[in-house]
Amino acid sequence: MYTVCVRDHFMIAHSFRGETFGPAQRMHGATYVVDLELRRPDLDADGIVVDIGRLSGNLQAVLEELNYRNLDELPEFLGRNTTTEFLAREIFDRMAVRIEEGQLGPNTAGLSSMRVTLHESHTAWASYEGVLP
Repeated sequence: MYTVCVRDHFMIAHSFRGETFGPAQRMHGATYVVDLELRRPDLDADGIVVDIGRLSGNLQAVLEELNYRNLDELPEFLGRNTTTEFLAREIFDRMAVRIEEGQLGPNTAGLSSMRVTLHESHTAWASYEGVLP
C-alpha cells in the first residue's frame, strides 16, 4: 500500500458540555497540527498516489473554513461537542467530498482510504480513518 501525507494546522476556539470535560467546559482555544494521509494499492499512471500540491491546497481550503473560528457559533456544530475526534471526522468528510468532486485531479479513482490525524500537542492526538468510495 502506498501512502502520501501532507501536514497543515488551524486554530479554533470552543467549549464542551458535560462533566466529562471538567475545565474544558469553559471557552478555550486549540491549535491543531493536521496530518492527512491518502492510500492506494498501486501508483497511478504518473507514478504517484496523488498530486501533493493539490492535496495540500485542498486541505488548506478545508481548514480555512474552521481557522480562527469559534466553533460554538457555527450553525453546523450547534449542540455538538467539537472534540478532536469529532473534528478529525469532519475534516475527513469535507476532504472526501472534494476528492469525489475531482478537486485532486483526474487520477483519484484508485485511492482506497484516508486518515486524518489532529495533534492537540506532542503527547495527544486523535484520528479518523475510512475507506473512500
